Amino acid sequence: MLAGALSGRKVYAKLMELTAREPIEPEPLFLDFEGVEIATASFLRESVLNFRDTVRLRRSNFYPVVANATDDVAEELNVLLVPRRDVLMLCTLKDGKPDKPRLLGDLEPKQQVTFELVKKKGETNAAELYEHHNSDKVEQTAWNNRLAALAGLGLIIELSQGRAKRYRPLLSGS
Repeated sequence: MLAGALSGRKVYAKLMELTAREPIEPEPLFLDFEGVEIATASFLRESVLNFRDTVRLRRSNFYPVVANATDDVAEELNVLLVPRRDVLMLCTLKDGKPDKPRLLGDLEPKQQVTFELVKKKGETNAAELYEHHNSDKVEQTAWNNRLAALAGLGLIIELSQGRAKRYRPLLSGS
C-alpha cells in the first residue's frame, strides 16, 4: 500500500534523481505498480502526476507510463485525472514489454480524434493531418496545437527534424 502526500513527495524526489540524465532518444519510462494493491490519491498526485508534469514541462525524452496498476490504483488515478481533464497512459508489462496500452482520464474530444489519427498513421505531422483529415476545416495551426498538447501530456512522442516536428504514438497499440 502506498499512501500519503509525504510518501509521494519522497518517491517524486527519487524519480527526479533517477532521471537526471536524459536519454538521447525519446523513450517510455514505466512506473511499475506490480505488487501494489492500493495507492491513495494523495500519494499518486505527489508522485506520479507531479513527476509526469515535471518531465513533460522540461520537454524531457522520458515519457512516463503507469504499468501494472490494479483496478483500485487506476480508480484512484482516475479520481485525480477526470476533474483536471487530464490523461495518463497505462499498460501492463509482459516480459518487460508494454502490453494492452490504454488511456486513463478524460481527453478533450478534438485531442482524442487527433490521438486516434496519430495511432492510425503511425507517424505524422500537422501538415499531413491538415491535408488529409480536414473535414472540419481546421487550420494547420490547430492541428499543430493539438499535437503539441498530446506530446505535452506524454501520450505521443515529438520528434524534431530541424525546424519540423513529427509525432508518433508513445506505445504501439495504444
